[in-house]
Amino acid sequence: MHTDTERCVRAVRSKDARFDGWFFTAVLTTRIYCRPSCPVVPPKPENMVFYPSAAACQQAGFRACKRCRPDTSPGSPEWDVRADTVARAMRLIRDGVVDREGVPGLAARLGYSTRQIERQLLAELGAGPLALARAQRAQTARVLIETTALPMADVAFAAGFSSVRAFNDTVREVFALAPTELRARAAGRRGAPVPIPGVIALRLPYRTPLDPSNLFGHLAATAVPGVEEWRDGAYRRTLALPYGHGIATLAPATDHISCRLHLTDPRDLAHAISRCRWLLDLDADPVAVDEQLRADPVLAPHVDRAPGRRVPRTVDAAEFAVRAVLGQQVSTAAARTHAGRLVTAHGTPVEDPDGGLTHLFPAPEALAALDPGALALPRSRRATLTTLVGALADGRLKLGPGTDWDEARAGLLALPGFGPWTVEVVAMRALGDPDAFLPTDLGVRRAAAGLGLPSTPAALTARAAAWRPWRAYAVQYLWATGSHPVNHLPA
Repeated sequence: MHTDTERCVRAVRSKDARFDGWFFTAVLTTRIYCRPSCPVVPPKPENMVFYPSAAACQQAGFRACKRCRPDTSPGSPEWDVRADTVARAMRLIRDGVVDREGVPGLAARLGYSTRQIERQLLAELGAGPLALARAQRAQTARVLIETTALPMADVAFAAGFSSVRAFNDTVREVFALAPTELRARAAGRRGAPVPIPGVIALRLPYRTPLDPSNLFGHLAATAVPGVEEWRDGAYRRTLALPYGHGIATLAPATDHISCRLHLTDPRDLAHAISRCRWLLDLDADPVAVDEQLRADPVLAPHVDRAPGRRVPRTVDAAEFAVRAVLGQQVSTAAARTHAGRLVTAHGTPVEDPDGGLTHLFPAPEALAALDPGALALPRSRRATLTTLVGALADGRLKLGPGTDWDEARAGLLALPGFGPWTVEVVAMRALGDPDAFLPTDLGVRRAAAGLGLPSTPAALTARAAAWRPWRAYAVQYLWATGSHPVNHLPA
């Protein structure tokens, strides 16, 4: 979008927050870059230059605006609705792969050479993978500086910098303030950070509108005992992270999601934030989604009644695939029971000082050696589960933010016991495909029949062609016509 100058100027002049994250405005006279909704007086059009990423702005020598804080914008929705190499690369960078594995690791995950990845990212985003990762490190550092009392040296290494000097130089270059000045400004705004070891409190921005009912209702209704819970108006769950583990507490607020992270290692902050944003689908563009679905006269009243529905996702794709198998042809309560037994037998114990979380969900490697006879499941489903965890554990099947959606579907369909429903629900909630569709789902078929839509899978699929590429969101609106607890915020 940044190449459409006229459209970008209109968005900046109207301070349209819907475009935050889509592009960034750099001002030639002040050498500052802003989000489109920046509250300051808009600059003259001839002084504006538009970039597709904060990293591109920084690489061109611009620093972040202190008023609108463009580094805290919601992420571009493009990277969650596309399945090409650049989108997959951006999802992996957002997950911290470059910081942990370098550009060669990113390229290896995508199946390309480092030179090809750098060329593609530079052509579309104006910055290579190192610059994009550096911009993310700067934002992580700012969060740690402003919300914790960690010493600056600890902040530097926790944010992914290789040295304190690189940390200081980057913070000064991006924010035009030294790290200590950033902390002093934050303390002046709302008091000094509370020095609680391992706890980070922050806000997760999103594009409005957002309807939290089905989002948090689904997560709470399907919560696995010991791994997830709904407590005091917030969804809480354990997180398996690259350097340790954590507990996320997420609650809906007026214009943001309140997020509280307990981390055993602060180096996991960027990854934890990425997982929480992915879980709640916070980088979606609800205006584009609802505009498309509202064009259907059958869906329009339901979209108008509760606009901004998101797709409830997962923090770990492999975990969700296992849970999808456990939930085949059983009730929500039965699926929770089966998953809870797996967690108790094979999950890693954790301590939760604020609630009742007890375990991490077991990784495929921990489940690969389980005894099928110990599972209270039909024989065919036991075979499906053991085949799945075996394929995940040895790398034959890869599920994650950088996964090609078509390859993942083909890999799942090749496993015994995986039919269209299981494959599509994994594509929708684990892989984030916005066009995944569940025409054989009982709830979808009942909702379709109640609305006068075709209820047979083939006819409903043909009718749903008008909803593309947002059929996964149409599923949320169809489900919401029922009275199941997944459609309502818990008491």
